Amino acid sequence: MKKFFLSLLCLGFVITSCNNDDDQIIEDEIENTEEEEIILDIEVQNFFWQTLNLYYFWQGEVPDLSDDLFDTQTAYEEYLAENEDPVDFLENKLLFSEDRFTFYSDDYTELVNSSAGISKSNGLQFGLGRITGTDDLFGFVEYVVKNSDAAGQDIERGDLFVGVDGQTITIDNYIDLLFGDDDTYTLNMAEIVDGGLSPNDKEITLTKSENLEENPIHVTNVITSGDKKIGYLMYNQFVAGSEDALNTVFSDFMSQGVNELVLDLRYNPGGRGSTAAVLASLIKGTNTSDLLFRTIYNAKLQAEFDSSLTDNYFVSTTGTSDGNSNAPLNTLNLNTVYIIATEASASASELVMVGLEPYMNVIHIGGTTVGKNQGSVLFVDDPDGGNVYDADRVDEINPNVQWGLQPIISSVENSVGFSDYVDGLLPDIELSEDVTNLGVLGNANEPLLARAIQEITGNGAKSSFEVLIPANLVSSSKLYNPRNTALLLNNSVPLAKIPLTETK
Repeated sequence: MKKFFLSLLCLGFVITSCNNDDDQIIEDEIENTEEEEIILDIEVQNFFWQTLNLYYFWQGEVPDLSDDLFDTQTAYEEYLAENEDPVDFLENKLLFSEDRFTFYSDDYTELVNSSAGISKSNGLQFGLGRITGTDDLFGFVEYVVKNSDAAGQDIERGDLFVGVDGQTITIDNYIDLLFGDDDTYTLNMAEIVDGGLSPNDKEITLTKSENLEENPIHVTNVITSGDKKIGYLMYNQFVAGSEDALNTVFSDFMSQGVNELVLDLRYNPGGRGSTAAVLASLIKGTNTSDLLFRTIYNAKLQAEFDSSLTDNYFVSTTGTSDGNSNAPLNTLNLNTVYIIATEASASASELVMVGLEPYMNVIHIGGTTVGKNQGSVLFVDDPDGGNVYDADRVDEINPNVQWGLQPIISSVENSVGFSDYVDGLLPDIELSEDVTNLGVLGNANEPLLARAIQEITGNGAKSSFEVLIPANLVSSSKLYNPRNTALLLNNSVPLAKIPLTETK
């Protein structure tokens, strides 16, 4: 058995000659140039195959990732060379048919920034719904990111639009119109007239900017109702490095005597699992012997990992990674939590709900969640580091291969073994957002928060919650791209302890 190295790949394709005449020299130079181009193509394919053969959750279900697929190194190299298009190779040969959430980029830094809440964006977060009986879609503004281009425009939560650059938005064109290559587009706005959507003359032009950073803590508030002090937190992404800020929010809740909590994850697509552990501990408690969730890997990895590498417990501090101060957690030690979650809630949001369930009452208000019970890690072409992305090893990444690959490498289950929520978590109290009355986030009269308050007190601000036009999400500014629904496993887990696959 011999390990695959780039040097072996080069040897597999280099053909030499002892003829020294000028024509032969020119011919050799042309041949060598062609060989170099092939090698670059194969380097990307090799990175994909090596990574997925070792780490991919469904490695055993994909024939092209079998450990016994190749008899010789030459056969492996020829197989890579036969698959000239890396994306086609990845999507049609290497990924499992039921995989909804693996993603990739030819620039790994995009994925690093995305997990940190940094993106190229105009700052408008919106949902897309279908106009009944048609393939036409309409957009509704969920919120606007501070310090963004949208924040300086005449557009706000609850505004509606039906077109982009004069084109009606449909199920077939919304990705090109709203998520395409154009950094600037103009929204054609609309309003509710006689119970239906009607275009108006208002237009809003928005421009995306690089490196827009969104604060994941969008709204906090404390609402007093009788003897209840209700803390409200809207958290929109599980971003590593936000743990200290979350701890500060809960410190404020404690100082104000909060004895009930509404956690709003309605637009939260997921993020870092370790951040989910901090948030869960802030809610329930800091008993570090209580299991929050367990990760389950493919058979090859699972056989190598003991419980210290698969079991994730409640925590007692914010930790020291990503600039956190390792401060003791200001936990509320609650027995019940009210969580607003919808069709836009995924991954780490669902993990908090599922992880807390065995230890406390989790009252889910809203809609059925996305259903992502799987975790991933960012990989880059760094064989000596096991291809696991490490910010301290960026100089070791193959300069010829700057791709980032974030495949599903595990499923997750809670402390009682529950993992079956691929179809989403059903709400205890079903209530859709009403695009005719989205309300003000954090205000006691906002419909979903009002319903939570009613459940807490028995006499909330609203006695009726009629929905005239339900959101019924088709997609959103976050959900259209699977990278936004990632459950990011801690890269500190030494996944690189097993060598990348060897060939005969």
